[in-house]
Amino acid sequence: MSNIRHNVEPPVRHLPKAPTRTRSLAAGESVDAHRHDEHQIVYAGSGVLAVTTDAGTWFAPGTRAIWVPAGAVHAHRGHGHLNVHFVGLSADDNPLGLDAPTVLAVGPLLRELILAYTRDPDDDTPERRRLLAVLRDQLRASPQQPMRLPTPTDSRLAAVCALVHANPGDPRTLAELGAATGAGERTLSRLFRGEFGMTFPQWRTQSRLYHALRMLADDIPVTSVAHHCGWSSASAFIDVFRRSFGYTPGTYNRRSQ
Repeated sequence: MSNIRHNVEPPVRHLPKAPTRTRSLAAGESVDAHRHDEHQIVYAGSGVLAVTTDAGTWFAPGTRAIWVPAGAVHAHRGHGHLNVHFVGLSADDNPLGLDAPTVLAVGPLLRELILAYTRDPDDDTPERRRLLAVLRDQLRASPQQPMRLPTPTDSRLAAVCALVHANPGDPRTLAELGAATGAGERTLSRLFRGEFGMTFPQWRTQSRLYHALRMLADDIPVTSVAHHCGWSSASAFIDVFRRSFGYTPGTYNRRSQ
């Protein structure tokens, strides 16, 4: 299950413009590393979309979008079948004031605005320009979501993260994982806080949710997902999922259509 791509390798395509369009991605299909001189909003109405840079992986289910700032070298990967909507914004048009990828909540109005704006990319009528103005207003009002798996730079931290990504259901404590990789628990705890800004349990929950979303996108039953990703029971998984996303995993695919 662990094919998280944390390091974006050259060669990197340079696209002067961030195209506004809709593109279909098959399950597991990826878009190689590239950058563009404009900002971009990336929204997939179903499945799970992951955007990876050298700094980490941002992941968004169908009810979220990802802001990609101008100049950021990034790659896309889809899980489940996705119709991905791309909205390009000029480099001097940054309604969010963000210089790093960020996951945003997408409410019903913002969703419809994105769908409408990407329906006919060649349309340059005043009506469509007004549509973009409202879309930008809605972006500013969209809550940011902490759906990121940072890239570890310390080799000891990277070794522990690799073990968890390879087996999200691994029940071992940080001390036990440290013993398996030759690092002390206190050192690792400090590294998680220093590099990631979160504790090991917080990071592991993020990792497990990412793997869970990918499995749900492949229509794997909730009970199997809960077991594979390390929750003690399906009800425990459902509780964490609901608190993270606002709905249960059983309704996830229906909501993201």
